[in-house]
Amino acid sequence: MSETDYYKVLGVSKNASDGEIKKSYRKLAMKYHPDRNKGDKSAEEMFKKISEAYAVLSDKEKRKQYDTVGASGFHQRYSQEDIFSGVNFGDIFREFGFDDGSFGNMFTGGGGGGRRFAFNFGGDPFGGHTRGQRAQVKGSDLVYELPLALQEVVHGGTKTIALEGEGGQPKKINVKLPKGMVTGKKLRIAGKGQPGVFGGPPGDLYIQAKVLDDSAFSLVGHDLYIDREIKLTEALMGTEITVPTVDGKDLSLKIPVGTQHQTKLRMKGYGLPEMKKGRRGDLYARILVKIPKRLNKKQKSLIQELSQAGL
Repeated sequence: MSETDYYKVLGVSKNASDGEIKKSYRKLAMKYHPDRNKGDKSAEEMFKKISEAYAVLSDKEKRKQYDTVGASGFHQRYSQEDIFSGVNFGDIFREFGFDDGSFGNMFTGGGGGGRRFAFNFGGDPFGGHTRGQRAQVKGSDLVYELPLALQEVVHGGTKTIALEGEGGQPKKINVKLPKGMVTGKKLRIAGKGQPGVFGGPPGDLYIQAKVLDDSAFSLVGHDLYIDREIKLTEALMGTEITVPTVDGKDLSLKIPVGTQHQTKLRMKGYGLPEMKKGRRGDLYARILVKIPKRLNKKQKSLIQELSQAGL
């Protein structure tokens, strides 16, 4: 299904609300459910497709990722197990008036006699279960947004985060941060998410970085920008200035003759590191030419001479 349009599968628009998505899924699931189409392989395949589409579009984070990177990109990031993680189909059907004995447990293997169906995230999503069995369900994944200063992105290191554990008790986890964790980058910590259901494994914890604003530097991708102010005469005649880096170093930067206001001068390799790649972005000094608001008599006289000289 890597190229399948989930919105088209459910027959909804890309702006559909959660309620519209759920309503459409319920209608299609009732139509294609294998218990109503015994022996019909095409109906069973359609049931799988609409269930996968619902599992993605009913989850805010998965839907956002799907909308951002498209079907192919989404399936490069999410396995089948990830897609169905945290989706409780039994509760969905109970909301529409079905008890556990009919449609409520069709994905967990409970209820009365006959064939039942369970998503097992790896093999056939419709593997049979015997009467009274419950399929193990992996717990939901958790996402923890971790604020990071620019220096932490540059150097990496270890941070301790506090999560809510069982019974509301806080639990602390030490997280080793690689260099280059810019905003949106994630680390997966296996087994630290929500506990599983019916003896299933716990979900995973994803640490998602959010780089904090810095008073000196602005960030675009892995490149850093810093404003440096020079005088009008320095812009005209050229000069040399000192530029600080995020590593705490000072670099000497030559300002060419005739540098214009807001010219960007590049210092290669002094930006932020790229995660797992080792290389670094660049540092750009944005040159701001200071224009005086007032001139004294001598300055006015000199400017008039420059004007007469054609400058």
